[in-house]
Amino acid sequence: MMPISDRLIYNKRVFTRSARASDKDGIERKETVMAGQKNKVTIFDVAKASGVSSSAVSYALNNKPGVSEATRAKVLKVAKGLGWRPNGAAQALARANTSRIGVVLAQEARLLSAEPYMMELLAGLGAELEQHDYSMLLRFAIGRDNEVVILKDWIATGNVDALLLVNLEMDDPRVALLNEYPEMPALALCDPSLSGGLPVMRSLDMQAVTKAVSYLHDLGHERIGRVGGPESFGHSYIRDAAFSDAAAELGVRYRCLHADYTPKGGIEATKRLLSVNPRPTAIIYDNDVMAMAGMGIAREMGFDIPGDLSIMAWDDSFMCTAVFPHLTVMGRDIVGSGHRAAQLLLKLVDGEQVGVADEYPYELRERASTGPAPASVEQR
Repeated sequence: MMPISDRLIYNKRVFTRSARASDKDGIERKETVMAGQKNKVTIFDVAKASGVSSSAVSYALNNKPGVSEATRAKVLKVAKGLGWRPNGAAQALARANTSRIGVVLAQEARLLSAEPYMMELLAGLGAELEQHDYSMLLRFAIGRDNEVVILKDWIATGNVDALLLVNLEMDDPRVALLNEYPEMPALALCDPSLSGGLPVMRSLDMQAVTKAVSYLHDLGHERIGRVGGPESFGHSYIRDAAFSDAAAELGVRYRCLHADYTPKGGIEATKRLLSVNPRPTAIIYDNDVMAMAGMGIAREMGFDIPGDLSIMAWDDSFMCTAVFPHLTVMGRDIVGSGHRAAQLLLKLVDGEQVGVADEYPYELRERASTGPAPASVEQR
């Protein structure tokens, strides 16, 4: 249901009248208003009549920045022509807290059914918000551009008290948008180098990468493959750079491919890595779904796990101990990070300063999918 602040209410009449009016072509028309009749027009009606977006209408009617003076004047003229008057009670309600935190998922939406990370994060976020009588407003956007449109609408209408940004990209348009409207509190889950000065909760990816590569190196692995997430995500770039640095420091040969976090992506990348000669003796995957798929196809190709090939995953869902051998992981408390993100967002809503906060740290959880490097490596 549309917020009350987005409703523009016609003048009410408590009597019946007839009048004659002429349109621009001089044609007379007869108007009848029934006793007690209530007609309402939404911002979408005004937007259609004005030829602008609903967000622009809301900016103009609420006297907020974000539209040109010419557009503001046009919208006000159209709204006045529709016969509306501001609703004082609705405006007062719009200025009050909504007790909602907004989250928009774009590329991430299709991953909800494929991998656990986002569901665990949202579970922790929602549970913590409920403890404070807050709720989560979740929208699924069709692409990044549509996500920006949704955020603009929320900023204009005051539909949420704060925003959580996930999976930031290099030069992310959401960062530029939120820097234009500092009155809207926002928390970005990313490295500070990607946030444009927005408050951040970061994962300690660089330290985790160094620990993972060092662990495999200590097991004798001198050729390590990596199956990263989408290259457009900033954290994929951060991990790429950290893997390259760690491998160079330890004298490890390192090869990286990128996939889309899905089982299909993990299978295709694993096939490619195992087709080179000499092949890697260990592969680290950016999530557990790709790692399990990679382990499955490696077995089909005749590799023993971990005798011929060690497999390591990022994050640690229940699935990592539901497969055999159990997956070695760089794990973290994702649900706990969701709780922490909610706590930081509520601080921002209360006007407190949040600079850079850390997620719960990664820890190496060694299981049966990794072992010493094989004495010799042959192409299969």
